[in-house]
Amino acid sequence: QAQLEESGGGLVQAGGSLRLSCVASGSIFSIKVMGWYRQAPGKQRELVAGITSGGSTKYADSVKGRFTISRDNAKNTVYLQMNSLKPEDTAVYYCYADLTFDSGGYAYTSRYWGQGTQVTVSS
Repeated sequence: QAQLEESGGGLVQAGGSLRLSCVASGSIFSIKVMGWYRQAPGKQRELVAGITSGGSTKYADSVKGRFTISRDNAKNTVYLQMNSLKPEDTAVYYCYADLTFDSGGYAYTSRYWGQGTQVTVSS
């Protein structure tokens, strides 16, 4: 199997920055996509950003121009640089990864989730 370990959450003032990291470990054949969802109390879970192993990216409209996702394929790690943070960015951020495994010549992809990290932006 595999696991995702997140780090980098914390408390910042509006306008500040945080950098989230997520490392995938295990017997992984390839990473199709990694990124973050977030969920605030009373809010719908939303995709924040995602990146494929080839570098294609996707962002929520609310974070475009402020957040940047990047990856280090050799380390199975993705980073989310969050700048110009706003109080509405406050949420639990969950790393996710669609990981492909090799099973005796057959490949299959499964969704994995990190434990979540709290991001709090004060007014």
